[in-house]
Amino acid sequence: MDLKTEKEQLIDWIRNLDDETTIEKLKLVKDATAENGWWEELSEAEVASIERGLADEKAGRVIPHEEVKKRYEKWL
Repeated sequence: MDLKTEKEQLIDWIRNLDDETTIEKLKLVKDATAENGWWEELSEAEVASIERGLADEKAGRVIPHEEVKKRYEKWL
């Protein structure tokens, strides 16, 4: 998957996100610089979850955003 497609999928996901905790974490990432060590502020569970997600993406164990939207459109 190319970078542009990944960015568009993230934008779509964020646009529909209602979880305040996740939004706060994303704000930390957005505002972070190498000097303030935002990664260290994440819990072990959050780091593990991010690493699992990255491994899944590299292994191709992902579902395209459009397919997920179709599956769950009745709840959105």
